[in-house]
Amino acid sequence: MTDRLIAIMARLRDPVTGCAWDVAQSFATIAPYTIEEAYEVADAIERGDMRDLKDELGDLLLQVVFHSRIAEEAGHFDFGGVVAAIADKMERRHPHIFGDRVDAAPGSWESIKADERSARGATSAIDGVASGLPALMRARKIQDRAARVGFDWPDARGPRAKVEEELAEVDSADAATIAEEIGDLLFATVNWARHLGIDPEAALRDGTTKFERRFRAMEAIAGDEFARLSLDQKEALWQQVKRG
Repeated sequence: MTDRLIAIMARLRDPVTGCAWDVAQSFATIAPYTIEEAYEVADAIERGDMRDLKDELGDLLLQVVFHSRIAEEAGHFDFGGVVAAIADKMERRHPHIFGDRVDAAPGSWESIKADERSARGATSAIDGVASGLPALMRARKIQDRAARVGFDWPDARGPRAKVEEELAEVDSADAATIAEEIGDLLFATVNWARHLGIDPEAALRDGTTKFERRFRAMEAIAGDEFARLSLDQKEALWQQVKRG
């Protein structure tokens, strides 16, 4: 079945008989769709919708085939190379399963990844954290990397105090520096969440979903009058929906 999908993409990318839109695409123009499809996979999982999950996984696979086809046309690699590379990587990162290091701990995954980064010329513990990641996720990953080489608070009290410090700096910031200070506050908050064992990306997503649910409930109660209500009336509605 994968061969069929690869053949479809090759036909779509044919410069003479293919689809003009598909032919015009590049790695850069396709990348936003790849990210979007990954989020749609996550959304289907969160909703527990297996029918949608199957469809969204197919859409994500199409993105891999699309990038692979563009790379093949440029003489870099093809889909088979992508599959071989990830198969090799999974075997390499599980020496206790596929190799002769039966005593290797499953937790050696990160040390193996670090060795791979070093072999590619990495010079910093935080090399290789993708700049295109969502900001909260990237902050968490960079903090994790720094922590692995000993640059971390011993417990959650340190990052908690840092949040208070950064909040005070936001309060005293001027127009020229407030955006920077807000960024520092968010970074400190991510670090605090990390120490509490909380995924900040998931926590913010859940918080946003909760706000959306309550806001929709307010609108349902007020109807077309919602926008014309005073702020005090909206706050009263908010408290009402919070009580359930």
